Amino acid sequence: MPLNRNQIAWRIAQEIEDGNYVNLGIGMPELVANYIPENREIIFHSENGILGMGPQPEKSEEDGDLINAGKKPVTLLTGGSYFNHTDSFAMVRGGHIDLCVLGAFQISKNGDLANWATLDNSKPPGVGGAMDLAVGAKSIFVMTEHCTKDGTPKIMEECSYPLTGQGVVNTIFTDLAVIDITSEGLKVREKINEISFMELQNKTGAPLIESDIKELSPPVL
Repeated sequence: MPLNRNQIAWRIAQEIEDGNYVNLGIGMPELVANYIPENREIIFHSENGILGMGPQPEKSEEDGDLINAGKKPVTLLTGGSYFNHTDSFAMVRGGHIDLCVLGAFQISKNGDLANWATLDNSKPPGVGGAMDLAVGAKSIFVMTEHCTKDGTPKIMEECSYPLTGQGVVNTIFTDLAVIDITSEGLKVREKINEISFMELQNKTGAPLIESDIKELSPPVL
C-alpha cells in the first residue's frame, strides 16, 4: 500500500538535520513538525512571523492567536518568538533558512518546481511565499503523492504548469519513493516493497535511475 500523509511526513522528519532552521509549506508539509525525533532540535519558521514552532496542539489546547501561515493552530517551543512579517521574509530572502518542505503540482527531472498554479481557471492561483522560499532556502524537499487522483505522474520531463522555481528541488518524498535529483538524473534512493522498480517507473513521467535502492518502511501512523 502507498504511504499515507503522516508516514511521508515522518520520513521527511527523519531526514532533517539537528539544528536546522526549517520552513514548512502550507498543507501536507505542516505535518512534518509532528514527527521530529526527540533527540533532535529543529527550529521551525513560519512566514507570518514565528520562529520556534512546535507540533500541532491537542484538540482542547488550541490558541486562536497562535497560528501558522496556513491559518492552522500551532504551539510555540521554549525560546520561540514572534516578529514582523517583513522581518520574516528578510530571513527567507537573506538565505537564513536551511531547508523548506513544499508541496507540488509538478516536479521536473531537473528539479524545476510548479506548485502555485495549474491550467484550471476554476481554481485561482495562490503563490504566497513559495517563490521566495524556493529560491531563498538552502535546500528544498518536496512532499507529494506520486501521481494525481487520475493517475497522472507529478514527476515529469518538464513541467507544464507555471514554475515556482527552476532547478531548486533537491529531494522528492512521495507515497511510493524517495528520489534524489542529481546531476545524473532522478535517482531512486528508497521505495516501498509493494511495487517493483518498473512499476514505479511506469508511474513516473521521466527516467529513473536504479542503484542500491533501500526499503521505504515508516511505522504505522
